[in-house]
Amino acid sequence: MSYHDLVSVTIVTYNSGRFIKRCLESVLAQRYPRKEIIVIDNASTDGTVDILEQFEDRCHIVYNDENIGFAAAQNQAIKISRGDWVLTLNPDVLLLPNFISEAVEAGQLDPRAGTICGKLLAITANFDIPEKPLVDSTGIYFTPMLRHLDRGSQQVDNGHFTTNEYVFGATAAAALYRREMIEDISIFGEFFDSDFFVYREDADVAWRAQLMGWRCIYTPTARGYHVRAVLPGNRRALPAVINMHSVKNRFLMRIKNISSHLYMQNFLSILWRDLVVIGCCLLREHSSLKAFWYLATSWRRVLEKRREIMKRKRVSDEYIASWFSYRPVSIPIPKVRARLAARSKAARS
Repeated sequence: MSYHDLVSVTIVTYNSGRFIKRCLESVLAQRYPRKEIIVIDNASTDGTVDILEQFEDRCHIVYNDENIGFAAAQNQAIKISRGDWVLTLNPDVLLLPNFISEAVEAGQLDPRAGTICGKLLAITANFDIPEKPLVDSTGIYFTPMLRHLDRGSQQVDNGHFTTNEYVFGATAAAALYRREMIEDISIFGEFFDSDFFVYREDADVAWRAQLMGWRCIYTPTARGYHVRAVLPGNRRALPAVINMHSVKNRFLMRIKNISSHLYMQNFLSILWRDLVVIGCCLLREHSSLKAFWYLATSWRRVLEKRREIMKRKRVSDEYIASWFSYRPVSIPIPKVRARLAARSKAARS
């Protein structure tokens, strides 16, 4: 394949000492030669900085004085980067050696593919591979309740998810974004919305990209492992601040991106989920009530972002609505396009 495209790998660390060394080693071991690695540390206090210092000769590392959040730090890294593609990577991800090359190759299938995701498998916090391989993510999808979930999450990997296909979006734990798309869908200079701080910012990007006519391709040959800390069933084990951002960002994402058509089509499902979320905050998770104060004080800024997004919307309401289902939606990539890409790959090899 051609190695013309430069890939920028951007990693945000915050007290990631348990994982970051092996993550960086897996990136440095990639067989794709044209890459740069940018790490933004959000004022870690657990020894992460000592580990990062060992990689300063091979990576561009920035040490922030405070924790500005995942979204803002990723934007910081993206602005520094020079690549034709940007691979956002969590520090608790291990990439197999061909991940970048296979992801870039999949990007050649469609010039409107702005996002590429691969097959992430689950790995324990000790980096032990389960006896039965479990899927972590093969892309994200949305339900009519506006929940976003990882396709295949916690399913035994028994050889499914084996073909290139279009999906709604990618988890930013390991997502390859086309520079052209980053520039096209950024709002007021931001790719990830810094109001999100942490959590759901990748789903927000996926929704905005779809609204503006960009596609996401899943390719099974780009493989890696991910330590998944946030799952639908472990909310009570998470820090209160993460749960607060989760509630806040659920509503932020909707205010910015949803059309009246999609809202009315799924009104009862959305209302039911909203009642559950609000009820839990009122009765049990009082710390998450701060989310609603944030929304109330940020209303004008959020609406301004919504107006900008809707002004640049390029697809029909029906198209967006077709992605919202209780079962993961995927679309086959046309065989003609796949054959042309295969011929091009063979000619270059």
